Amino acid sequence: MYIWWNYFRTMSKSLEEVNQSVQTQNKTTVFRKIVAFFGPAYLISVGYMDPGNWATDLAGGSQFGYALLWVLLMSNIMALLLQSLSARLGIVTQRDLAQASRETYSKFINYILYFLAEIAIAACDLAEVLGMAIGLNLLFGIPLLEGVLITVLDTFLLLFLINKGIRKMEAFIIALVAIIGFSFVFEMIFAQPEVGSILKGLIPSLPSEEALYIAIGIIGATVMPHNLYLHSSLVQTRKFDRSKAGIKQALKYNFIDSTIALNLAFFVNAAILILAAATFYKNGLFEVAEIQDAHRLLEPMLGTQWAPILFAIALIAAGQSSTITGTLAGQIIMEGYLNLRIQPWVRRIITRLIAILPAVIVISLFGESVTGKMLIFSQVILSLQLGFAIIPLIHFVSDKSKMKDFQISKITQIASWLVATIIVSLNAKLVFNEIQGWMEISENPIVLWLTVVPLAVGFLILLLYIVFQPFFTKTKNNIENHSPHNLKVQFSKIENYTRKNIAIAVDFSSADEAALNNALQLGGAEAKYTLIHVVETVGAMIYGENIDDHETLIDEKLLKEYQEMLTNKGFKVTTKLGFGKPNSVIPTIINEGDFDVLVMGTHGHTGFKDLLFGTTVDKLRHKIGIPLLIVKY
Repeated sequence: MYIWWNYFRTMSKSLEEVNQSVQTQNKTTVFRKIVAFFGPAYLISVGYMDPGNWATDLAGGSQFGYALLWVLLMSNIMALLLQSLSARLGIVTQRDLAQASRETYSKFINYILYFLAEIAIAACDLAEVLGMAIGLNLLFGIPLLEGVLITVLDTFLLLFLINKGIRKMEAFIIALVAIIGFSFVFEMIFAQPEVGSILKGLIPSLPSEEALYIAIGIIGATVMPHNLYLHSSLVQTRKFDRSKAGIKQALKYNFIDSTIALNLAFFVNAAILILAAATFYKNGLFEVAEIQDAHRLLEPMLGTQWAPILFAIALIAAGQSSTITGTLAGQIIMEGYLNLRIQPWVRRIITRLIAILPAVIVISLFGESVTGKMLIFSQVILSLQLGFAIIPLIHFVSDKSKMKDFQISKITQIASWLVATIIVSLNAKLVFNEIQGWMEISENPIVLWLTVVPLAVGFLILLLYIVFQPFFTKTKNNIENHSPHNLKVQFSKIENYTRKNIAIAVDFSSADEAALNNALQLGGAEAKYTLIHVVETVGAMIYGENIDDHETLIDEKLLKEYQEMLTNKGFKVTTKLGFGKPNSVIPTIINEGDFDVLVMGTHGHTGFKDLLFGTTVDKLRHKIGIPLLIVKY
């Protein structure tokens, strides 16, 4: 029915799951065990309280009072269910959602899914850009357009945090979440909402058609598709016993982690909506959807200058914290779907520019008054993309062969499909209503019939294909090897021995053949050879030698295969595995060892490709104290 992922087959150099990198074993108490698993869900939770949520919550609270609180509660329950499915996929299969999709669907389908996922990332980043810029404007008076451009700088903050390690990054995120939470505790004290109205708002109702649009925006802002990709990767940062009991324990503790973190996010979202209802709706201000208007009206209505200050501080914290989730999710999506790894800072700038350009254009043309509408629109886009992430996820975690007897129960399957049906149905109604509205006001509806309508029908067909394809596709036994790990190395004639201790950098590509041939010619049968490979996933950059992820396991296996192959040919070979950036890790290994020469194969790309993929040789050759032989294949 499904393609089973062979443990040692379909490896790529994309961002593999960063599993088992934080020690959770040998903890003496249950509390210590739980704390050891805490972390991933907090990185996820910041995406649930980003500035896009603020816009939809403010709009819902000011227009409909407490009436849409139930939508937030329902969205939080949906989010908890779906994030637990995502965590289950990562923990059990050691695959993130992008990798799972890539290994299940055809290339054509995966390209479309990747495109849709990138749209979701761009929409999420647009909300972060606008939110940060608005927060800077409100707190420091920086013009909105300049604030949008300043947000490019958070690229460097993210890279700094990654280089400092995952624990420091988690501490930074938790600190920002605490700032947001405490800010809204005081906002609730200032606003003094009606408890009875809050409880009444938890009863499902939709006051109008416009409320449906806001409700879908709230769902899109709360249940975020890119978080499903991210969570399935981050949960694997914890190292635990891979036995059945160990996996069951990991699932339990990650569920506790998700429950606490997402309920904190629910509190923040509910607090924003309640603040809008108690402050604006109560006083007849039904059109306060702009964050700037909310900030301006808080002081005169609540009677304290701290209300707008705390509001702006929380907004900046929300925008800055959520930018990390968007970046890491973008990395996972690109590498998982395309098997393409580019420099992290390049990926970050590309993502940020995709968000900045529409923001700059719209603000330049229409002014700052449209930012609220842009934020809500970005969240509706996220909601429209949800089905293309949720449905594959449900398929994957429902299959017994993939999940090794940890597939979800029938009740959970029914609940998951019910959630997917609700989301897809709401989106379908929204799309139908929007197209119908365009038809009514359009002077030339034939253009819509030739463009928008076929596009909508095409996405509907794709959605149906994703729903039903796994039920009719037979299991494939021949799984494509996604990386150039070709071990068919042909050796030339061995010449006289001239060097005694030779290091060879390998990357399991076609460049290895040239590097090995030249190294063996240089050293002969009497030399000692050390094969060096650097695991350069984002996980390895974050966790260093503590990483124990899937790519690390594969790279260790491939190094052993290289070693066995060369040993069988009579050579003396050892291996060394490094973690992080090759241009930093390889010099450290070389300088700490007793090597006579380093041999490297090069792919020969220059210029723009160096910017995208990075260059190792130029940076490395200045850091080592031995000769470097560069071999171009």
